[in-house]
Amino acid sequence: MDKKEGMGRVNRILRHPIYQECLEKTVRAEIDRRFCGHDMTHLLDVARLSWILNLQKGLGLEQETVYAAALLHDCGRFRQYEDKTPHELASAQIAEGILADCGFEGMKAELILDAIRSHRDKAVAQENSLRGILYTADKRSRSCFACPARTDCDWPEEKKNLTLEL
Repeated sequence: MDKKEGMGRVNRILRHPIYQECLEKTVRAEIDRRFCGHDMTHLLDVARLSWILNLQKGLGLEQETVYAAALLHDCGRFRQYEDKTPHELASAQIAEGILADCGFEGMKAELILDAIRSHRDKAVAQENSLRGILYTADKRSRSCFACPARTDCDWPEEKKNLTLEL
């Protein structure tokens, strides 16, 4: 399998019209946001950190699975702004159709959806699973140590990333 084929389904997610629409709605909703955003930079940071954690922990997850979960984990974020739907639930609802359209089926799709639904649940933080690494990568993707809005952020000090770690 060549390099392009290895991430084919992930590239289909990136090009999916519903995914693109969701990302655009979130970026528009956060246009005046001073704090961490949920744009492509965040999504790719989470994907790459998740992949590194997968390798470090020897979990053996497929790269497409890890990237699909990370890229989709906040796709429903705009709904939280629009109607207060918790974004992990909205994201899982939206991701289900995108995953099916992009060739993720059965247990693989459910593994990804479960990780998306759990990415804000601290109870999964220590799990050696897709859920655990997605949760950890999402939190560690924030560069609080360099954020100009750090003092105004409502994250508790102990949650802020004031040092680099994996």
